[in-house]
Amino acid sequence: MVERIRLIDSGIAIEGAFELPQLARLSAEDQVFVAAFLRSHGSIKEMEQVFGVSYPTVKARLNRIAGGLEFIDLDPKPPRAEVIERLKRGEITADEAIEVLEGRK
Repeated sequence: MVERIRLIDSGIAIEGAFELPQLARLSAEDQVFVAAFLRSHGSIKEMEQVFGVSYPTVKARLNRIAGGLEFIDLDPKPPRAEVIERLKRGEITADEAIEVLEGRK
């Protein structure tokens, strides 16, 4: 948890309770590993050479790191109340509302 952020060039400081981004919460070693993976454009073969480890070791480490990260749903379902309001306004049919609520549309 970060409590104060200061912009050095402008002297502006913001105080409060700020949660670090997920990648910043990784250990320094894992941050280096992720940065190397990105720099290698996801090449596990290159990661094997850079870190001097085997393919299964690279995969296991990537899986461990990924397992600790929360992923954002890029296509979340609309809130139930929003679907019901659209139904009430006649913007969608009852069948369409059911499809949306069930995640089929």
